[in-house]
Amino acid sequence: MHASPRIYRLFAAASVTLCLAGTVHAQTYPTKPVRVVTSAPGGGVDFTARVLAQGLTAALGQQFIVDNRGGTHVSSLTVANAVPDGYTVLVQNNTLWTAPLFEKAAYSVAQLVPVVMASRSLNVLVVHPSLPVQSVKELIALAKAKPGEINYASGLVGSANFLAAELFKHMAGLNMVRISYKGGGPALTDVLAGQVKIMFATTGSVMPHVKSTRLRALAVTSAEPTPLVPGLPAVAATVPGYESLSFCGLFVPAKTAPAIIARLNEVSRKYLDSTEARERFLVSGVEAVSSTPQAFDAAIKADTGRINKVIQAVGLRLE
Repeated sequence: MHASPRIYRLFAAASVTLCLAGTVHAQTYPTKPVRVVTSAPGGGVDFTARVLAQGLTAALGQQFIVDNRGGTHVSSLTVANAVPDGYTVLVQNNTLWTAPLFEKAAYSVAQLVPVVMASRSLNVLVVHPSLPVQSVKELIALAKAKPGEINYASGLVGSANFLAAELFKHMAGLNMVRISYKGGGPALTDVLAGQVKIMFATTGSVMPHVKSTRLRALAVTSAEPTPLVPGLPAVAATVPGYESLSFCGLFVPAKTAPAIIARLNEVSRKYLDSTEARERFLVSGVEAVSSTPQAFDAAIKADTGRINKVIQAVGLRLE
């Protein structure tokens, strides 16, 4: 039995109606407040979430309300399990995809879809002035001349400054002694005191000490020099291929309509490319960026690959 031409026309009409409905929904989205789930208040991720939420609120005419849900696991799981309708979104950084590499996570990265990269920050390689080096090249030479004698400070396994240091050691072929701290603050205190000689630390935390000459800055961890820290070379100029960045962006639950993802990406990028957004981030030592969902996804995969190489090379274990 064959379907009549009329049946085919009905199916075609229904398909067109569904497509149009999806397009109209995306054009009218959002029609109610949007929940922006992120980490605990006060950190860089929270800052990015608040700046982006304000920009989206102004552009779309609905409130984007920041909801601080503790650490990476809680915030990511909350959004991973949310209804994929565009009204519960996540702002998170590298820990979203690095945390599961070091410990069992209640969520899967595959449960979340990247929408746009929003901000990027880096570390600065600093040394105590008592260490007789003026450049990355001299630091590498000294460390190779004194294997196992030079120490460096870092936070816990998996933290940004830890990964920056371990990647540097691995790629430069160095044997340096790690002194572990529970966070970047206590680590920096001991570097300032000269008890530990080296650290990779955020621009905001160390540049005031560099300006006061209590620390000496050697290089930045971005692939190229950056206006965030004018005048400093990149570690990659001496160690080709080195790059260690922390980037933060917007995610939605898997199965969210592509039209909604496209809408969020378009509006976010327009705001992030504005002078207002760039200046707000720059004042905090962070670079505003914008990307397509595909470019953000590629950056996540590349970052995961770099970290996996370090894990395999040095046999890292969670503390």
